[in-house]
Amino acid sequence: MRIGLFGIAIASGLVIACGESAGVSVGTGDGSVPLNDGAPTDAAVQDGGVDAPSDALSNATTVVVHYPAASGQTLALRGSAGSLNWTTGAPLTFAGTNAWQWSSTTLTTGIEVKLLLNDTEWSKGPNYTIAPGKTTHLYPHFKASKGVVTTRWSSFASKTLNNTRPVYVYLPATYAENTEARFPVVYMHDGQNLFDASLAFGGNEWKADEAMDEGVEKGTIREAIIIGVGNTSARMSEYTPVNDPDYGGGSGDKYLEMLEKELKPTVDAELRTMPSREDTAILGSSLGGLISSYAGIGHAGTFGLVGAMSPSTWWNNVWLVGKVATTPASPRPIRVYVDSGDGGSSNDGVDNTKKLADAYRALGYKDDSTLKYVVQAGGQHNEAYWAQRLPGALAFILGPGR
Repeated sequence: MRIGLFGIAIASGLVIACGESAGVSVGTGDGSVPLNDGAPTDAAVQDGGVDAPSDALSNATTVVVHYPAASGQTLALRGSAGSLNWTTGAPLTFAGTNAWQWSSTTLTTGIEVKLLLNDTEWSKGPNYTIAPGKTTHLYPHFKASKGVVTTRWSSFASKTLNNTRPVYVYLPATYAENTEARFPVVYMHDGQNLFDASLAFGGNEWKADEAMDEGVEKGTIREAIIIGVGNTSARMSEYTPVNDPDYGGGSGDKYLEMLEKELKPTVDAELRTMPSREDTAILGSSLGGLISSYAGIGHAGTFGLVGAMSPSTWWNNVWLVGKVATTPASPRPIRVYVDSGDGGSSNDGVDNTKKLADAYRALGYKDDSTLKYVVQAGGQHNEAYWAQRLPGALAFILGPGR
């Protein structure tokens, strides 16, 4: 994708406003193609679906839809059981500004549902799952299926680092259409490499926007904003927490202070984010993986989700592995993703990266629950392989509508 200036859409340009939602399975591409029995494909709480305690009767199942429908537009619900079917939508009742509601007192089991605009246009992404006796809040979108990438700040100034850098922003498809929705945020280093091959090192972009768009449509990745933090000529120093006797560096604490105290407050003020640590991720590769893992040690109160791809664990004689062992009991990262390849002249540091994964296990992290450790057979230390693994990394740290 080519990146435009702030406000110029390059691709047609949403996330959960509160709490956690149920798991997601693969749905139809545009949400409008039915199964053989006439039902759209697999269930998913997506586009901001959230289960919360019911404020209605104890046995009532309620769906509250938050969507800025235009004058004359209506919303309808179709589903797999109860009074719902996949042929004709049940109309939702207007419940106040940009809110619509449907309730049932007869449901005794979870069902799959899908929203329609004017009972003709299916919402994007997979089906939702609603639980009986609960109130489920949904933040759908019906139009775009691709997010928007812009250069939001062409020269973001840091007093902490006394320098400037470009900051690129990916806004998911729901963002522009549904102004009621808020989103998790993923802060990614080396922002030049994420979205645009003309800016990326070696001409190989990570295709981060494509990874998000495809994951959201399939229901494997929760919609999120990506903040691509551009690197500078001081990259080596900014991405390293301590000095290496052969390479120098060691300004990582100041770089993280810039992210935490300068950039994140600006992002939260200007965009519809979910600012809590549960919804804020930090992710990078190589030295970017090193600084991301380090952020989980002392900055987990801000960055609760950590992704370290091919981290430079060799830095200063594998200093990071020992440092992770000193991570305070609280706060700690909620989920950590660690990976490497095993190919190329360096074998992508696979032995040291395994030590890093073991250090997390020693802290009590559990594989495929709070820790995801991946070794890509033949994977080398470059952008092409990181692009291949990024969808899995985002799926784990953000979760499927989690």
